[in-house]
Amino acid sequence: MREDHIVIKDLLLRGIIGINDWEREKRQDILINITLYGDLRPAGASDDIADTINYRTLTKNIIEHVEKSEPFTVEALAEHIARICLSETRVKRARVRVEKPGALRFARSVGVEIERSAEDFA
Repeated sequence: MREDHIVIKDLLLRGIIGINDWEREKRQDILINITLYGDLRPAGASDDIADTINYRTLTKNIIEHVEKSEPFTVEALAEHIARICLSETRVKRARVRVEKPGALRFARSVGVEIERSAEDFA
């Protein structure tokens, strides 16, 4: 059986991230893509927001985290975002991609993609 999922695509935020001194001085673009896996059938049947993954609340929490945290690596930020996603009990698994556009010369973007489940944080 295929898994249901919600996609949050191209969430463009600004934050402090990086290991170089100049990266720690001013905010830079951070591009985030998230896939949330869970059973969406209850909301499909009831048409009730209470029966689904509240991606708006999750996104607000992610925005707040990115704006306040100052991680050194995109790997750490991706891990933090996955943990936030999995704090929602209806999310069974999360795929998180974090990119730094323009971080490499001649490349549009560079980043990492991770996939985590609740068991990874138990």
